[in-house]
Amino acid sequence: MPTPLADIIDVFQSVDADMRLDLLLDYSRQLPAIPERFHEARDEGLGRVEECMTPVFLWTEKDEGRLRIYADVADEAPTVKGFVSILVSAFDEAPCDDVSTAPSDLLKQLGLDGKIRMNRVVGLSAILDRIKRAAA
Repeated sequence: MPTPLADIIDVFQSVDADMRLDLLLDYSRQLPAIPERFHEARDEGLGRVEECMTPVFLWTEKDEGRLRIYADVADEAPTVKGFVSILVSAFDEAPCDDVSTAPSDLLKQLGLDGKIRMNRVVGLSAILDRIKRAAA
């Protein structure tokens, strides 16, 4: 497992359930804005993760064996935005091999599976799957 992801999981596992939600909200405030070059595509609906009820837009690029991730998530969905921010923190500029082998049960490992509604879990899993496929 990639070290940044392992570190994030360790932090989430070391605190109680309420603190995990606070951490998730903290991550939601840390998601970097997408570069200007993606604004038009987003505004046209391109890059949208359709499985997600929340408007989530995601672009990936490979650069010399490393994955770049750019994401835009509505501020009105802080849990989704926080999870996407975790993925960006863990995987942006990481070796593609590390990203493609990331655990599929990440929500469970973060201790968030019981705190997030099932309809959100489907969308969040789709986001993770899209990133992993891009890295493969």
